[in-house]
Amino acid sequence: MNTVVLGMWHLGSVTAAAMAEAGHRTVGLDPDPQVIEALGEGRPPLYEPFLAETIVREQAGGRLSFTTDPAVIAGADLLWVAIDTPVDEADRAEVGVVEAAIHACFDLLKENSIVLVSSQLPVGSIARLERAFALRSGGRRVGFASWPENLRLGEALARFRKADRIVLGLREPWVRKRLEPIARDFSREVLVMGVESAEMSKHALNAYLATCIAFTNEVASLCEVSGADAREVERALRSDPRVGPKAYVRAGGPFAGGTLARDLGYLSALGEDRGVAVPLLRAVPVSNAAHHHWSRRRLLEMLGNLDGRPIAVLGLTYKIDTDTLRRSAAIELIHWLVAQGARVSAFDPRVRTLPEALAPVVTLAASWEGACQGAEAVIVTQGRPEFEEMTPALLREIMRRPLVLDPERAVESTLGAVPGNESGEIAYVTVGRP
Repeated sequence: MNTVVLGMWHLGSVTAAAMAEAGHRTVGLDPDPQVIEALGEGRPPLYEPFLAETIVREQAGGRLSFTTDPAVIAGADLLWVAIDTPVDEADRAEVGVVEAAIHACFDLLKENSIVLVSSQLPVGSIARLERAFALRSGGRRVGFASWPENLRLGEALARFRKADRIVLGLREPWVRKRLEPIARDFSREVLVMGVESAEMSKHALNAYLATCIAFTNEVASLCEVSGADAREVERALRSDPRVGPKAYVRAGGPFAGGTLARDLGYLSALGEDRGVAVPLLRAVPVSNAAHHHWSRRRLLEMLGNLDGRPIAVLGLTYKIDTDTLRRSAAIELIHWLVAQGARVSAFDPRVRTLPEALAPVVTLAASWEGACQGAEAVIVTQGRPEFEEMTPALLREIMRRPLVLDPERAVESTLGAVPGNESGEIAYVTVGRP
């Protein structure tokens, strides 16, 4: 099937590479010539393990190419919309950007082609696209379908290649006949359903995960002040069959802005528009925001005034195994530390330069040991193999005061069993423990 993937940022570049690898002649389309030039040279817009190598290999094999010319849509059997829906700083999705890009393709779509939407759009969007196309179709038959994205930064290509399950929303049998075999290339479990159900399933999943995170972190905060241990509470929850061993109950940091917050916003807006009360969904962002400052609160409790105090931050990217800093909770934390007058050093193996506002005032170290040298506290924001080398003996040697804040339990296996403040050796502080 000749496929054009529209949008060549994270979602689109992964989709195009995976489709080409599965044997489909694929063209990646994006209006930004710099993005297309970089992809042609085998440089994707964000780092993902094995993505660059796959792009280079599939281009060499003639199955994958990239262009800025929308004329390629005219020859496509499948137009796969994979534009990463922009989100502003208040987590409001800029849906109009994606819808306008799809509308611009309408006149180029050929008879019996399919528009497959993976971009995160609110439920009802595909129905609106169908109505808009009908006004301009000139009698052409074009199918519209939903394949909600199920990727994760740092694991995107692996998850696309071998998905746990794929949700496929469609209306007509002929669209199913064309799309289901493609979906089965990537997963044994393909859930075919109505378009609106598929759209809603993505919102519901992200809202559920966000609720689990907020709930568990609230319980963990109560554990910290009651003498309970959140790890043990989580174990009890998972042992109950009504919750289950794979339940998303693990105390840690808050969820960052973007995907989860966007879907919560979609559902809250839908409730408001249709007069349906959704107090639980509205409360989740409030709970998450309260937990957002856990590291700040605990650091002030342990150190007091931070003016002039050397603080290290380990792990800077939005997600592990990517190189993007946009919406990174660690970068937000560093901005706050600098505003408090702290002397900040930082390390992340994927980061070579800091944001312009931080570069003059934050030291970007070449190693985690370098970042921790002389520090009074270190905040570990994500798990990395390098950080597992952290031992009490080494911390006592290189730090002025061996205080470790570990909201994500990234180094709990090596430091979590170490006696705390009372030992005089090392203070290890994590979410959900007194």
